[in-house]
Amino acid sequence: MTRTSQITPASFFEAVRAATPSRVGLGRRGDSLPTSALLELREAHAVARDAIHLPLDVDRLCRQIREVPELARLGDPLAVHSMAADRSQYLRRPDLGRRLDPSCRTEVQAPADTGSGSGRGSEGSGSDGRPSLAIVIADGLSTAAVAAHAVPVARALVAELGEQFRLAPLVVASQARVAIGDEIGVGLGVGEVIVLIGERPGLSVSDSLGGYLTHGPRPGRRDSERNCVSNIRPDGLSYRLAAATLARLARGAMELGCSGVSLKDDGGQIDGPDRGEIGPAGADRQGRSED
Repeated sequence: MTRTSQITPASFFEAVRAATPSRVGLGRRGDSLPTSALLELREAHAVARDAIHLPLDVDRLCRQIREVPELARLGDPLAVHSMAADRSQYLRRPDLGRRLDPSCRTEVQAPADTGSGSGRGSEGSGSDGRPSLAIVIADGLSTAAVAAHAVPVARALVAELGEQFRLAPLVVASQARVAIGDEIGVGLGVGEVIVLIGERPGLSVSDSLGGYLTHGPRPGRRDSERNCVSNIRPDGLSYRLAAATLARLARGAMELGCSGVSLKDDGGQIDGPDRGEIGPAGADRQGRSED
């Protein structure tokens, strides 16, 4: 008969904590947490609040974009904002964060000709030379995530998109939610939009970036008509892998004629129903959801 080693609660939770950033097995001191755990929890809560409430430095972000040759070649970044007047209204009125402020609509008008622009122009480009895909950087619910990760992710994404898309200049949107990309896409006259946006912070991670692809952007698109790549950060999904996934989805959406629940990513190949099974309004049959 062999004797098994006894597992104590302390050793069990030590093993669990090594496998997850979640707060588990913190212990107790009377009716509360141990002082050290309580202080760490309060600090994490403060960091999460800062990630939401601190304003995005748009000027600094645009300067960073201009300093990256691959992004600067696309043209000068465009700075726009939603109909939410400030952060307080943005948090209380999600609907305003989804709409482009009327004063910004002239900033995202489709150019007559992109000229040398990105120089991209095979299957993703229209015959008129206009851009076929736009990348929008939106502050979302974590300005910390955008400040830390948006530029390197955009750089990796431009490299992954290769020669298959003609890219519009980057757009930086403040007080913005995912759906603001639909109106921007219509203004720029593109067939697809990728929105890089700060995700809702938690008590373990406050700087997670998300990427949302929408084919055929227009106001009123449902969230079920988008594809999301989440948890983009050095300790989560790497910049390179996130960019490769988004680019693969963009190519698949262009071939399929739609994005969202009909477009599946298996890690190397895009699967979905034949275009004949979808029809021109097939995506509209899906239910509306909120970001």
